[in-house]
Amino acid sequence: MQLREPIPVDASAGQCEPFQLISVLSLDEVEVERQMTICNACRYCEGFCAVFPAMTRRLEFAKADIHYLANLCHNCGACLHACQYAAPHEFAVNVPQAMAKVRVDTYVDYAWPATLGSLYRRNGLTMAMATAFGLALFLLLTLLVSGTLLPGRLAGDFYAIFPHNTLALMFGGAFGFAVLALGIGVRRFWKGITPAETEAVATGEAALEASGAVLTLKYLGGGHGQGCNNESDRFTLWRRRFHHLTFYGFMLCFAATSVATLYHYLLGAAAPYPVLSLPVLLGIAGGIGLIIGPAGLLVLNYRRDPAHGDVAQRPMDRGFIALLLLISLTGFALLIGRDSGAMAILLAVHLGVVMAFFLTMPYGKFAHGIFRSAALLKHSIEKRQPDRLKLGSE
Repeated sequence: MQLREPIPVDASAGQCEPFQLISVLSLDEVEVERQMTICNACRYCEGFCAVFPAMTRRLEFAKADIHYLANLCHNCGACLHACQYAAPHEFAVNVPQAMAKVRVDTYVDYAWPATLGSLYRRNGLTMAMATAFGLALFLLLTLLVSGTLLPGRLAGDFYAIFPHNTLALMFGGAFGFAVLALGIGVRRFWKGITPAETEAVATGEAALEASGAVLTLKYLGGGHGQGCNNESDRFTLWRRRFHHLTFYGFMLCFAATSVATLYHYLLGAAAPYPVLSLPVLLGIAGGIGLIIGPAGLLVLNYRRDPAHGDVAQRPMDRGFIALLLLISLTGFALLIGRDSGAMAILLAVHLGVVMAFFLTMPYGKFAHGIFRSAALLKHSIEKRQPDRLKLGSE
């Protein structure tokens, strides 16, 4: 079966009007359409994950459907190893790889500002490390010029190095922009994949189910609870476990920052806080998760079979993972050395890595969790609606 040239999408085929996108399928999208047509005839993998039940509700696949299904795919690899039409069969079906290629296209297409969407294709390991190194070097040179690079022991008083208001303005602004950019991007994505009449029936039950799928990483279980395929056809739950450690480690670190903010503004208690205080304990627990989780994911990424996903995206994956790992490692180094004479140097390096993460967050791998959550919500809503294909056959 040969690839076709890009074809116009029938915008009247029950689909919503895409967000400012030309209704023409790219070659990657045509390939997903081809494979989904084959899968829709076979349906052997129908119980594996959310993609295949969603697929069976369609006979044709417009751009909106393809974008939705691509982000619903968790790239677990189970369907590839179960597929009788995978290579060397002439159909060469590889759903995880085809979906991965379209998935990064959706990040580019729906990015805000649109001119920065191309950063998704360049946000790799080299760029992430160069950004972190550059920002850390800038902060170190700032301290050198101001004469505070080696200020002596300050009992962990970070604000003697960088004033609190300066840090709040710098990092609050960067984080705020990242949240705004991701929020607008996922809103555009939602409007692009969801008919207007569907939005009104987003019930609490559907939202709860989608949240459960996100928080438990349900679809990294491979459809049978035994896990994903990584470097072979052997199932493993380690990818799911490392994702859990990374996600909840990140959330604990975010909670630590939030609690410290409440301490500062509501209780008037300024940092540094004792090791046994709530902000520090939350940070330590989160930091441990952000060492084990990203380190494990990085190892799995290097060992993964090239047939699983899009190899071209691995630099972006590794850049994101490396930044998370560096945030935790430099954070622990700062905690250990906060009462030493090297505290200012450790602080500058840590802040440089954190700022690099914030600046690259809207245009890197972080987006996959946001877009996938939206796709899972649509799936939960769609399941509770009448199947138009079944209604039409009655």
